[in-house]
Order: sequence, then structure tokens, then C-alpha cells
Amino acid sequence: MHFTKLLATALLAGSLFAGHGALAQTVGPNGESATPSADIQLSDADLAALKDKGYKAALLWHTSSDFTNAVSAGAKDEFAKAGVDVVVQTDAGFDAAKQRSDIETALAAQPNVILSLPLDPVTSAEAFKEAASSGVKLVFLSNVPAGYTQGTDYASIVTDDLFQMGKQAADVLAKSIGGKGKVGWIFHDASYYVTNQRDNAFKTTIEKDYPDIKIVAEQGISDPARAEELASAMLLQNPDLDGIYVTWAEPADGVLAALRAAGNTHTKIVTLDLSEPVALDMVKDGNVVGLVADKAYELGRAMAAVGLKSLLGEATPAFVVAPALTVTKDNVAQGWMDSLNREAPQSVLDAAK
Repeated sequence: MHFTKLLATALLAGSLFAGHGALAQTVGPNGESATPSADIQLSDADLAALKDKGYKAALLWHTSSDFTNAVSAGAKDEFAKAGVDVVVQTDAGFDAAKQRSDIETALAAQPNVILSLPLDPVTSAEAFKEAASSGVKLVFLSNVPAGYTQGTDYASIVTDDLFQMGKQAADVLAKSIGGKGKVGWIFHDASYYVTNQRDNAFKTTIEKDYPDIKIVAEQGISDPARAEELASAMLLQNPDLDGIYVTWAEPADGVLAALRAAGNTHTKIVTLDLSEPVALDMVKDGNVVGLVADKAYELGRAMAAVGLKSLLGEATPAFVVAPALTVTKDNVAQGWMDSLNREAPQSVLDAAK
């Protein structure tokens, strides 16, 4: 999932991550166990029960991006199989007030299912109240309004397999440096459930699975614009770093700039989420050795499926996760398609030839 601008929105209250510590698997915002998205499938009987009923769906997104486009595509394809029309699709532009207005607009179209990423736990709790109380089935992406109860107020939360994203990042970086050496850890310095789990999973995996790799430098980051400056300071103190983990792709671009400014071709970078600038460096055999992404199309498919199962009165799991995948130079074209359901940028495809 892409985190540009996300820092400007208070997406999650700090309490949601409190107490989880270093985990060996992804858990939900309130400690829920994860159900793999592959387990959420509409049977032929489900599809038959849904068709020709005039059911409608709405997609109320937090922003517009390749990521949300891919989530939408997965959802629309799943709804289409069931004969369910998507009657409203909105983009709140990371504005909680706009999202509230979007919900009111959507309810006028009388959808039976709403898929959304709530922008602010408190504001969203009020905003989605009318939808929840009127029997609309709500499925949330990566976040949940404050005080909401699964099974009563909403059907499910669907997100990435956050632990696997961090673990795969550790694995690809470890492989690139031969399983030994010194690495830096640049983590998201904010109480945000998604990035916290991903970052901690990287650290846990290195410490547990790679005894010959030491994390010798740690740096929190809250503003991606400061990534180059913070990375330069880290490299000044640790010029012999073999690798650096960066919490997501936008600050990774700043870390890459710091390495280039220092003439450093040795230190490897791994980061999370797909981005053209860092992917270009990767396919040109630069510092970047891997990008770990979520399967955004699968997120949307699973959200739609769980919403429809709820509509049928079936029990739905509280917390569902879609797979992570590691994208390298060798699989960049397929990886982009598997994650975002679109071709990789032409510049990346050309450079990979």
C-alpha cells in the first residue's frame, strides 16, 4: 500500500498498535488473527443467491493512485461475477470532511455494500454511523473507525500481510549481501499500525534468522522529505554499511540520493511498495535490490467477496490479509502486474531489457 501523503492524516490512534511488540505474524488493529484472502471465495451457490437481486456497491477511497485503481479493479471484477453494480466511486483526497460528504452521497444511491479506507478513526466513526445502522455491509481497508464492533458495525478489515512484507524485505536484503554484514534500519517514526508491523517484521527477521547480519544503525523518519538528510548522517557515522532497509518507497528515493551523492555503490537498499524511481535504479543494477509490494488487486477482490458473503448472512472473518510479493530486476514486469494489475512504467520495462 502506498503511503505518500499518509503522514498528513491521523490515520490511526496510537492505541491500536500499542502492546503488539515484535510479532511473527500479521495481526489486526485489535490483535485479531489473520485469515488469508485466498480462503475468501464466493461459491457457485453464493453467486446464484446474489444474482438478479439488484444489489449495489460503493467504493469510497481515501485517494486516487495506482494502488487504489488496482484495489478497485479487483473489487469490480468480483462484484461483476455476482451481478452487483458499482454505483458510486469517490476519492476523498485524504480529507476526512470530504470523505464524510462522499458517504452521504453514496447513501443516496442506496448501496448494499460499501468498501472504504476510513481516514480518521474518530471522524470516520461518526461518518459511517448512518451506513452501519441502516444495514449497509461495510468492509474496511487497513483501518477501522473507533469503537466499531466486527460483525455488528462492519463485516471485516482487509489489509496486506504486513509481517510477510517486512520478512520478505529482510530476506531479499540478506541474500544480496551474502547473509552477513552491517545494515541500517530506517523505520516510520509514528504510531501507524501498517508501517509499524512491516518495519518491526524486518527487524525481527534479521535478528532471528540472520545471526551474521547486525543492525548497527537505526533512524526513525516521519517526513519523507528529510530522508536524504537523515541517510547522509547515518552513512557519515557508518560508512561501511552493507545494506539499508527503508520503510517505504518515497523516503527510499531520498536514501538513494544520499548514496549517489556520496559516490556509494556498495550499500544495498530494500524498501516496500512499487515506485518508478526506485524500480529504475533496481533494474539498472544500482543500489536497490528489491521492492516488496502487496497484491492490491487481490485486496479489492477479497474486500468485495467478504462484503457479499456478509450480505448473504454468512459469518465473515474479522481480519483478512492479501499476500505480499518480492519484486526484483528478474520479475519486475510480472511483479508489477501481480501487484497493481497494470504494466510497469515504460521507462522501467525499457531499462530492464
